[in-house]
Amino acid sequence: MVEQSVSKFVVPLLLILSMLMPIHDSIFLIRPFLKGPLTIEVPKHNFWPFIPVVPPIQDNKTYYSIPRHNFWPFIPIVAPFDPNASITTPSIPTSTIVWTDNDGGYDYSEVLGKSLLFYEAQRSGRLPLARNIAWRGDSATDDQGIFGEDLSGGWYDAGDYVKFGLPMAGATTLLVWGLVEFKSGYEAAGLVANIYDSVLWPLTYFMKAHPTKFEFYAQVGDPYVDHTYWGRPEDMKMYRPGYRLSPERPGSDVIGETAAALAAGAVAFKSRDSSLALQMLKHAEELFEFAETYQGKYSDVLTNAQEFYPSNGYEDELCWAAAWLYRATGHKKYLKAAERYYGRGSAWALSWDEKRAGSMVLLYTLTKQDQYKEDIESTMKDWMPGGSVQYTPKGLAYRSRWGSLRYTANMAMFALMSANAGINPTRYRIWARKQIHYMLGDSGRSYVVGFGVNPPTQPHHASSSCNPPPRPCTWADFYKNGPNTHILYGALVGGPDKNDDFIDDRANYVRSEVTCDYNSGFQSAIAGLKELQARHQNQI
Repeated sequence: MVEQSVSKFVVPLLLILSMLMPIHDSIFLIRPFLKGPLTIEVPKHNFWPFIPVVPPIQDNKTYYSIPRHNFWPFIPIVAPFDPNASITTPSIPTSTIVWTDNDGGYDYSEVLGKSLLFYEAQRSGRLPLARNIAWRGDSATDDQGIFGEDLSGGWYDAGDYVKFGLPMAGATTLLVWGLVEFKSGYEAAGLVANIYDSVLWPLTYFMKAHPTKFEFYAQVGDPYVDHTYWGRPEDMKMYRPGYRLSPERPGSDVIGETAAALAAGAVAFKSRDSSLALQMLKHAEELFEFAETYQGKYSDVLTNAQEFYPSNGYEDELCWAAAWLYRATGHKKYLKAAERYYGRGSAWALSWDEKRAGSMVLLYTLTKQDQYKEDIESTMKDWMPGGSVQYTPKGLAYRSRWGSLRYTANMAMFALMSANAGINPTRYRIWARKQIHYMLGDSGRSYVVGFGVNPPTQPHHASSSCNPPPRPCTWADFYKNGPNTHILYGALVGGPDKNDDFIDDRANYVRSEVTCDYNSGFQSAIAGLKELQARHQNQI
């Protein structure tokens, strides 16, 4: 089964190593004798010695599965197999799936950098003099609350100019989580300063939107008025009201999510700016108290948000916020609160409205309790081939028609986070990479504006469609044929239908819209893949 030149050296060496291995956990790596950056992981055994025999490696894209054994000695005979089939219906029980490092030819650093440019293009308020988006300028600098509070800053939600608090906070938390968990990925890409600068923009806005302990501005701009305008944000003249939550007008979901974002920010900034981190933590703790004391759904109060971002409930945000506060402070009261609000079972997805998936990973990381691991595995079982989530012919896990890529990208992030926590790391990382690579070009086209082969050129995004001033920008720019005037680098569009069909048309907002929450899990997943690449981690 093995070339003589390989087995002559490998087998005697492994015999010696096997005698030195612990009885309770006999795992070791075979590496120096194989061609290419491949790692073979041998399954756990209760007995020894044993002799693993491995065939020579011909390329860096071959996967191997090693069967479980409860007896000894043994000789596992290993053969190549399809990694996709191994995820769903392996022909034999497997203890590990072995992968080789393979970026698919995609430059993760470039994708990260361009995704950060997208968030810069979404900035509202007074912009710094040093900026990378030449066609953007100061806008909505007079945004204010009902008592004159300064509400400038933050991100515009999508191709429009409303500042919706719930998806903005949800996107920020996922981005900061990616910074905390995959920081070395940003370091390898040379983008650490950029990601800190990027997330500080909305975090600063959230603190401004929380002027007193039990007061929070959850939205700026009336979407029904805003959506009558197709033009530059710099030219807006419309009235932009601030929508305030209070004990009489509660919103535990958006307030809880904002508390989570700021608590995560406190974790991320603790080593960079301890004073700022403490400021974020103070706001996070007060917001959590507000959300928990005065409970209710924000979209029951802000009725003009119901059509756009209706809340499904708020206990998941309370759990999510409490888990982040426990990570930030170590105070047991927050762990108890997270456990109280946690809902068992698999999660539908990870999104701006659904936080249980995030909570189960974070709580498992913090506590190592089996209930969270079981829910993670149950959720991923649904998302793997053969589970409840539909797959397109080209292999995209397809949860919903509107913004189909957003859910899958978020779950790729979830899978990478779960893998980092030690749960089925190889299998989950392979799945996450496959889904992200679909978006980068494995589907036959890129779904990231300004990146890869045949990327979208007509995202549903007003400001990038406008001609440079002094030329006017009107609905004529919405209806014009051809690419947007400015390339909205890094934006992930909504994505294809269930048959992998995609029409590049800015009028089709279901497929071509871009939003802050679409890019958040996607960017963090890219950071996770970059980290793996940078570590040269072939056993994943």
